[in-house]
Amino acid sequence: MSDCPEGEYLHPTRLDIAMPIRQYLIGVLNQTLACTIDLRSQIKQVAWNIKGKDFTTMRALCLAIAVELDQHAEALAERVTVLGGIAMATVRSAATHSTLQEYPLAYMSHEAHVLQMVERLGHYANAVRHTITLTADVEDAGTTALYIDISRVTDKQLAAIEAYLQP
Repeated sequence: MSDCPEGEYLHPTRLDIAMPIRQYLIGVLNQTLACTIDLRSQIKQVAWNIKGKDFTTMRALCLAIAVELDQHAEALAERVTVLGGIAMATVRSAATHSTLQEYPLAYMSHEAHVLQMVERLGHYANAVRHTITLTADVEDAGTTALYIDISRVTDKQLAAIEAYLQP
């Protein structure tokens, strides 16, 4: 993230986390923030365009997930600023730094939308779980706890959508 200013300047804080670790954590958090914003927009894409059987149920599930993703984004951005960084949360920044695949902007069946959603949510859940280890390795309990909370919610969301796919 070469265009992110947190490597050049951090707001002062009395946290006893070394500067290089703060910079590392801010980069990790901003990466997750970008993916969270991107995932939320893709979930809303599904909610707005899904048709067919169980439309009402699936749309309600998508909208509920989008609300939870908003809460994750808020918590991630807040943690970035607590560490003295700048939350990189614009749509353009998210598009540039997200690791999610682009959502296809084509007509799709109900099942295809659900499959696209489960793939992206699965990628996000796995990335969050991996980041728990990264933040624990640098001994930042606050950031690790945040990722654990996000992981619990995301795993539950993924299980709900995967259950829908069961025959």
